[in-house]
Amino acid sequence: MSNFNQESVLSVHHWTDTLFSFTTTRDPSFRFRNGEFTMIGLKVGEKPLIRAYSVASANYEDRLEFFSIKVPDGPLTSRLQHLKRGDEIIVSRKATGTLVIDNLEDGRNLYLIGTGTGLAPFLSVIKDPETYERFEKVVLLHGCRRVKELAYGEMITEKLPNDELIGDYVRNQLIYYPTVTRDPFRNRGRITDLITSGKLFSDIGLPSLDAAHDRVMICGSPALVTDTRALLNGRGFVEGNHGEPAQFVVEKAFAER
Repeated sequence: MSNFNQESVLSVHHWTDTLFSFTTTRDPSFRFRNGEFTMIGLKVGEKPLIRAYSVASANYEDRLEFFSIKVPDGPLTSRLQHLKRGDEIIVSRKATGTLVIDNLEDGRNLYLIGTGTGLAPFLSVIKDPETYERFEKVVLLHGCRRVKELAYGEMITEKLPNDELIGDYVRNQLIYYPTVTRDPFRNRGRITDLITSGKLFSDIGLPSLDAAHDRVMICGSPALVTDTRALLNGRGFVEGNHGEPAQFVVEKAFAER
């Protein structure tokens, strides 16, 4: 267990009967780049039960935040969903992942495309002042089935615009576009369909995706990743990775746990 820190749960929030988030203490030695994930879990007997989770808090915050689904028979989430203040979890001392802006070439607009809990790493990215210093507009797309699953909407639209550190950036540069597929809502449809039809761009007042100017990060279901990657490849976008910046990056470690 020398590769893990033990942290205490500070708060737990249940968004729906299938989604929850929680915050923990943060060991001062734990370092990460905004958008990265780490391994977290619980001690079960003598062995750690761990899974990869994106860090939803920013790297300058003194606590850690994680966003999770609840899987009734999931080895880890069936236990995590019952966390309460004061409980202990274990957090790997290392973080990694492809969803960091260093893996993207310079561009004009940054599109953050997430479904479900794939929103998590982007909550970290949109709190990073460097994100706004590198890109003129930051477009956060969050796709869910139901309106009630659009977690963090209030924080994004009300809290962040008034944040002392990044409030000015958020008000002037962040575009938040939530969309659902199964409920009446102002934005409806799958993200890839909204991109293909052009409705997204008419709604937000930006030109269609262009590999010369736009950069994209993707985190979500396998279907989202497959469809969005194909869409971007068809428009001439090149996928980047560690040490090889390009026009878009995909979080390969994301799984609907």
